[in-house]
Amino acid sequence: MMKLRFIFALLLVSIGFSAINAQTQQITSGDYTYESVVNDPLQTKIYTLKNGLKVYLSVNKSEPRIYTYIAVSTGRKNDPTNAQGLSHYLEHMLFKGTDRFGSKNFAMEKPLIDSITSLYNIRKQTTDPDERKRLYKIIDSLSYLASEFAIPNEYDKMIANIGGSGSNAYTSFEETVYICDIPSNQLDKWLSIEAERFRSPVMRLFHTELEAVYEEKNTSLDDDGDKVFDALWAGLFKKHTYGTQTTIGSVEQLQNPSISEIQDYYNARYVPGNMAIMLAGDFDPDQAIKLIEKRFGVFEAKEFQEFEPPVEEPITAPEIQTIYGPSEESVTFGYRANGASSKDANILRVIEYILNNGTAGLIDLNLNQSQKVIDAYCYSIVLKDYSAITLGGKARQGQSLEEVKDLIMSQVELLKKGEFPDWLIPAVVKNFKVAQIRSFENNSSRVGSYVNSFILDIPWENYIFNIDTLAQVSKEDVMKYAQENLNDNYVLIYKKTGEDPNVVKVEKPPITPVKMNREDQSEFFREIAGLPSEELSPVFLDFKSEITELKTETGVPVYYLRNNENQLYDLKIIVENGARNDNKLSLASEYMNYTGAGDLPADKLSEEFYRLAASHGTAVSLERTSASLSGIIRQL
Repeated sequence: MMKLRFIFALLLVSIGFSAINAQTQQITSGDYTYESVVNDPLQTKIYTLKNGLKVYLSVNKSEPRIYTYIAVSTGRKNDPTNAQGLSHYLEHMLFKGTDRFGSKNFAMEKPLIDSITSLYNIRKQTTDPDERKRLYKIIDSLSYLASEFAIPNEYDKMIANIGGSGSNAYTSFEETVYICDIPSNQLDKWLSIEAERFRSPVMRLFHTELEAVYEEKNTSLDDDGDKVFDALWAGLFKKHTYGTQTTIGSVEQLQNPSISEIQDYYNARYVPGNMAIMLAGDFDPDQAIKLIEKRFGVFEAKEFQEFEPPVEEPITAPEIQTIYGPSEESVTFGYRANGASSKDANILRVIEYILNNGTAGLIDLNLNQSQKVIDAYCYSIVLKDYSAITLGGKARQGQSLEEVKDLIMSQVELLKKGEFPDWLIPAVVKNFKVAQIRSFENNSSRVGSYVNSFILDIPWENYIFNIDTLAQVSKEDVMKYAQENLNDNYVLIYKKTGEDPNVVKVEKPPITPVKMNREDQSEFFREIAGLPSEELSPVFLDFKSEITELKTETGVPVYYLRNNENQLYDLKIIVENGARNDNKLSLASEYMNYTGAGDLPADKLSEEFYRLAASHGTAVSLERTSASLSGIIRQL
């Protein structure tokens, strides 16, 4: 007999998520003053240390861990024109250590690194190929000697020793961010490691790290998607470094690196007033800010140069380019737009989802679901100085890319005419809200939002309640924006299948394998290992007290767990009968994606779910079949 069970997570205590009466307050607690926004669902505390360092804290006791971001407001747009890729280089080098860790004898290592630095400077100014090769051989030899004293990956070992995971970093248009997930009882050790890491990085093992960067560049040059993206942004931004530079840098400049320039870049950009620490997880904020000030408050306050964005000339006619590569053919086109602080940015987000939300957008219904094209899409990227909205798709067999472009353009024309249902904008906003609430269940999304607010220079009050601003975007706003801004002022890239005649790879020079002193430990490593940590107290779930068990009139068990965090619900219906019992169930589950319900065909059913900001699905395992439903509790 098949057994049926309900697992139900409902909200009984609703937490407000509205900007009504929202305002930023200055609150003093002990020796510290912080900013707090009324009705902030994350209950964020924002501190500014005396040296200018920003600190964003959000407590979430759901698990005994803390997700950490250290963000620097610098990225590819800040790289010097004659030394592109410095932000990305530096990101790599921040994993190599300082004079206190990453080396077993820095006094012996330093003269060698200084010589390598000097030789790279000489080589950069040298144009004679033979002389450049001779200098590189000396650099390679000195690098081998210097590796005798280096301890590779000691940062990663320290993070692993404190139970950290997911240690990583990324460099983008206007930020460089360092990421780690740590146990909640290791905050002080982590701060000690990070403060030392950012205090005075040493550019050791530089030329071996260049090999990794070269490989990244060559991979990017082989990636047709990357080539299309770079070509599109180069067309949209002919003056701004959004388009004139790439994150990794040009081939020519990659082959002429300078350690001195990277060090100068660090000194200029990695200053407290241009950085922020973001924590979300299980910690005491009053204790956390004391530890942060203890470790990072000693960093010297420094002035830094703000970026002055150039003003782009209007695009007055289509600019078309064709690139070649082995992947399938596609067409991509984009429009330039104003930056994050503009009203246009909000309209752009709404337009993106009116066109393409995966369920009920114009592109979804009129092109993808009707199979007029393959994988048509629309997305926007909102940055501080400018933004862009991009559209594209692939051709069906026998269809030209020009036809694909025209079909996508026809959906933009529907925008201009207002030929989309009145309920769509409110539904888009409602789905934004649900996605935001759902994302805030995760610590990584919380700190990710802090990064966006910090980097885009949007006050937290405005950022956290941006949904309310989006709700004010009207159909007339969308039509007016589309009529004025989405015309022939686009850049278009045809991606065609064929050999790329312009591809240039970075030639990787021969590198003598360096010594790997993996068993050695620095004194700093031992100091961190010796720091005391409080023991975590385990919390064991009592399912009988945490989960309420009920039964329907027909005897079907219902398991109910109260959600005290937000306004969402999750409902799952489980049948104890799976593919092992009936091998047609998996096919039936897939088929349900193409069926409707009652009088509603599949596309209309999807629209109705989208209007409710609800999602549904089925899943089949060997032993079970389940149907799930999630959304806003008041609309269940």
